[in-house]
Amino acid sequence: MYLILGIVLILTYVLWTLLDRRGKPPGPFGLPILGYLPFIDSIKPYETLTNLAKRYGPVYSLRMGQVDAVVLIAPDLIRDTLKREETTGRAPLFITHGIMGGHGIICAEGNLWRDQRRLSTEWLRTMGMTKFGPTRATLEARILIGVNELLEDLRRESEKVFAFDPAPLLHHILGNLMNDIVFGLQYERDDATWRYLQHLQEEGVKHIGVSMAVNFLPFLRHLPSSKRIIEFLLNGKAKTHKIYDSIIEKQRSRMEGGGSEVSDPGRHDDCILSNFLQETRRRETGARPELAFCSDVQLRHLLADLFGAGVDTTFTTLRWLILFLALNKDAQERLRQEMASQLRGEPCLNDVDSLPYLKACVAEAQRLRTVVPLGIPHGAVSDIKIAGYKVSKNTMIIPLLWSVHMDPSLWPNPDRFDPEHFLDESGQYSAPAHFMPFQTGKRMCLGDELARMILLLYTGRLFWHFELDVFNGEGLDLTGVCGITLTPPPFEIIFKERV
Repeated sequence: MYLILGIVLILTYVLWTLLDRRGKPPGPFGLPILGYLPFIDSIKPYETLTNLAKRYGPVYSLRMGQVDAVVLIAPDLIRDTLKREETTGRAPLFITHGIMGGHGIICAEGNLWRDQRRLSTEWLRTMGMTKFGPTRATLEARILIGVNELLEDLRRESEKVFAFDPAPLLHHILGNLMNDIVFGLQYERDDATWRYLQHLQEEGVKHIGVSMAVNFLPFLRHLPSSKRIIEFLLNGKAKTHKIYDSIIEKQRSRMEGGGSEVSDPGRHDDCILSNFLQETRRRETGARPELAFCSDVQLRHLLADLFGAGVDTTFTTLRWLILFLALNKDAQERLRQEMASQLRGEPCLNDVDSLPYLKACVAEAQRLRTVVPLGIPHGAVSDIKIAGYKVSKNTMIIPLLWSVHMDPSLWPNPDRFDPEHFLDESGQYSAPAHFMPFQTGKRMCLGDELARMILLLYTGRLFWHFELDVFNGEGLDLTGVCGITLTPPPFEIIFKERV
């Protein structure tokens, strides 16, 4: 009797799946309830999805728990799909909707997302995130304060130990740059609040990646192992927002006092927080309906998103870049020779166009270890067609950037660090259309130009002053650890100052 019932249930599931898939992209079958989740490598999910493309083609679908997903592999298809208004939503995941509540800018969608993205982009440009103009020099100066501090830190640390992991120094410096841009403040290295925020960011990025299954099967959050992770994320969010509330209240008080307070001369009033509060005041004064998008809840999430995304991606990319160049002495020496032949002093942004190999080194690190290998998943806000296939509303759309950046038909020897991938026949920098380090479309990274400025200035000045070597790097596993971002393994560098 039970055998017959089991067979009937299996046949019913198969029939329902076949009927549901009519007109949809091809793809693998999964298990009832779980879908294809049990078959995805939790360590290297991007490789599982890449291998499925070899069987099903450049666009395929699969069920992941309670969420339908479509995976895109072809670069042209990714660009065409992500530029459409219908794909500007976020997939119905537990993290985006259950924990973040659709607030901020990463998890927001619809009119809230459009409003906050427009404002954030405008504010960053006003602060100097542009390719040209006088404010660019102002932002460059803010970045170089951290670069010079890092160089001094590296010199001091090199006098104490033979080799060391530069990650803690980098995290502090880059974190303080984003603190300056987002909050208008900076922390001392040993400040207890700052140390807690750094720890929370490091652990949070890991835990969100580990808790992938909960995104698709929310009931798993009640299991002991998942429950601990979710509680950590929720408690961390609450504590972070409490810290933010204190910062917000101080900034409000300064604004209400006409900016007359001088008790904290290290503060910057030109920051995301001050711009948000000024915009809120304008909307209040004008009784504008968009005031609804400027709530304190939205502000907390927006600050967290801009800070977290800004720090994590540049921090991770710089670590990979340092590691790859330290392992590739020929590339490192060619970079230094280029700077020596083209520059009279330390590199700055105005020199970048005369340094194609520097730009190529940065781009190659971004390609070889795509920081967000699965891209940032989008969600279909309505029923649409992709490559002629039917894609239903609320389907998760995954632009598999890892597959694009590691495709041997697009990149010769894709597993090798080779800046020549980004140099044309005349030796000039050239980025092909299938290079998408900041994703693409309407929801591409809004801080892409800021990230380029940071990466070029840090890399140029670091290798202008130091020769780098990896300590015991022969057996280093370069696979990376996949959370939200793909991070390098711990490594130690020997910094030899050049004279």
